[in-house]
Amino acid sequence: MAGGAMTATFLAVIGGASLLAVTARRLRPSDRLPSLEGWALADRSLGAGWTWLLLGGTVYTAYTFTAVPGLAYGNGAPAFFAVPYTVIVCPLAFVLLSRLWSVARRHGYITAADFVRGRYGSPPLALVVALTGILATMPYLALQLLGIRAVLTAGGLYPHGVTGDLVMVAVFAGLAVATYRHGLRAPTVISALKAAAVFVSLIAVCWLVLERFGGPGAVFDGAGRALGGTDAAHSPLVLTPDQQPAYATLALGSALALLMYPHVLTAGFAADGTRTLRKVSAGLPAWTALLALFGFLGIAALAAGVRAPEGGAEAAVPMLVDRLMPGPLAGLVFGSIVVGALVPAAVMSIAAATSFVRNVYVEYVHPTATPKRQVRVAKAVSLTAKVGAVAFVFGLRDQDAINLQLLGGVWILQIFPAVAVGLYTRWLHPRALLAGWAAGMAAGTYLVVREGFSSIVPLGAGSPSVYAGVAALVANLTVAVAGTVVLARLGVPRGADATDLPSRPRAGRRPPTGAHNP
Repeated sequence: MAGGAMTATFLAVIGGASLLAVTARRLRPSDRLPSLEGWALADRSLGAGWTWLLLGGTVYTAYTFTAVPGLAYGNGAPAFFAVPYTVIVCPLAFVLLSRLWSVARRHGYITAADFVRGRYGSPPLALVVALTGILATMPYLALQLLGIRAVLTAGGLYPHGVTGDLVMVAVFAGLAVATYRHGLRAPTVISALKAAAVFVSLIAVCWLVLERFGGPGAVFDGAGRALGGTDAAHSPLVLTPDQQPAYATLALGSALALLMYPHVLTAGFAADGTRTLRKVSAGLPAWTALLALFGFLGIAALAAGVRAPEGGAEAAVPMLVDRLMPGPLAGLVFGSIVVGALVPAAVMSIAAATSFVRNVYVEYVHPTATPKRQVRVAKAVSLTAKVGAVAFVFGLRDQDAINLQLLGGVWILQIFPAVAVGLYTRWLHPRALLAGWAAGMAAGTYLVVREGFSSIVPLGAGSPSVYAGVAALVANLTVAVAGTVVLARLGVPRGADATDLPSRPRAGRRPPTGAHNP
């Protein structure tokens, strides 16, 4: 059983998160009528500080903080693809998020599918963008619960049987209620606690590790020996030439895919202006440094001789923490990682619910739904998504959620042409984009399933392995470009463009940036 001091500190962190969730109502303007924009985007009113906390807390999930060091613990160097991947995200966010925010603010768009609907005038294309986002988000939401369970189990805070399940449900229930009532404001205020707790606890753990081993060199030497390396030149902590194409394409594809996830766009759309988003994008590398340190702890777990359970490498860092740190500090680390799961889980459920309401319910079921009714339906769908994620975790194997999340990353990348490319040119025909999406979804799913749910796939005999999402995106773009040429020759008309963006890139013209204050 966990020590009393550890349990007390852990409960204090979780209790603090619950108290902060209650204060979320203070961020709500009292003179605003209920609206989906207010509930899902906090009325687009978040300044640079809150946006940095929310966007960082949403992108850098608890599962990321356990899976990346778990991958380093089991595989060595390939795990660190997450560092360049999140570095690439920063300039992409600087360019894409600010431009997309400007268009969304001007036209009242709340989701990426709203933009696609307005840009191409194609309801079917907007529908597949929305459904792809929901489909990719749900297993990601379930993985946050898996991250919570891995941490609680490693710290001895997860009793066996029904009691343990009730503990996890209780941890998750408080935020679910707060999110239902206050929408995006609830995870926004909790993200402040997440940032403070994670940064402080991680620095403390790394300091203890370095003090014990005598420096980073000793840590990496010990980890290399644990992985079976014979010398520095043949260490598993150094990429081989055969691993480099997979490493590069995985980093690039993951970065392109991340900004297409509904929860990331929801956090970005909540900013109060394009200037805010640019400031936040420039500050995101601080979160990347945090992720690199978590990866380092996976290496330290190897050097320390931690023996994670078979198939449970994500427990390596929590087990290292339990071994090295005194009870109160260990409780702080476990509590911060659990809170780190609550923020993205809440934003994911909000984003999935908003996409369903705007692009399925209002578009096809109840076009005359009032803003108040849209909020009511979004709240119900958000709560249902959380309950579904809990049922998924309890009812299926952990590996099933991981497999579906791997597929989700490949799937979400297939909306990149419609959303990101569409921000700069309307040359691609909406029907060709729809065909390209179908080709990319089919190709990506086939490649991943063929390799036993591995996202790194060989393209052919003797060819290097690459990220399946990038291979599927190439197929997607090839079909979209070829289809556009054919449809143009046939004279097939397009839908109307309602976004005021140029149909083709124009030399010397700067994209509209929108006002700083809405």
